[in-house]
Amino acid sequence: MKNTILICGYGPGISHAVARRFGKAGHPVALVARNAQRLAEAVTALTAEGIQVQAFPADLSDAKAIQRTVADAREILGPIGILHWNAFLDVEGDLLSMPPSDLSKSFDLRVVGYITAVQESLNDLAASKGSVLATSGVMALDDPQINAFATDYAALAIGVTAQRKATQILAHSLAPRDIHVGEVIVNGFVEGTPGGNGKSNTVAPADIAEQFWELHAARQEHSIIVGGAVPISKTRFYS
Repeated sequence: MKNTILICGYGPGISHAVARRFGKAGHPVALVARNAQRLAEAVTALTAEGIQVQAFPADLSDAKAIQRTVADAREILGPIGILHWNAFLDVEGDLLSMPPSDLSKSFDLRVVGYITAVQESLNDLAASKGSVLATSGVMALDDPQINAFATDYAALAIGVTAQRKATQILAHSLAPRDIHVGEVIVNGFVEGTPGGNGKSNTVAPADIAEQFWELHAARQEHSIIVGGAVPISKTRFYS
């Protein structure tokens, strides 16, 4: 039996496609998010496709909740072989007017929660020589055009940038344990989600999920950009 994939930050876009891709490949799927109703609907849909799946409602900005969730997922579905971090706080506002609490909430979710999940899954990941996979966004990149766009999305941009730095450090920290770390940087709106409605340059969730599968299976690349909404030089990102 294959090891469990723990998907933190479940939603109907990227993470649902990741659940389908890895679930179809035989991995038990643990879905984590705050919205219990959304999780229940996902379990029904994925189960109908023959995927072994279980929902774990939890607040991923709460370290103790993450610790409980990882333990529960391991007990019910088996050891964690893949951790997919897809959590983010969708908040708008510029640095001059946004409440400081929005900045701290974003950091707590995208970095503190992320590292907590890695720490709690570490023994399982090392035993299985597994993978840590993170969803990132184009605002994490240091580019004048991107920084100008990110002015009105300060907490989101800073949170994803800090998460990306954490991912890069994890790639080095976990390599001696033979745990592969990879991220997919989504350069565009995600097709089929509220943010992608009516937008051009959308990216299909299934295409993103396939890139996550390749990162996990090939264990070569650490960072892949999907989508072309913003022209980016490939010299600007870690690979």
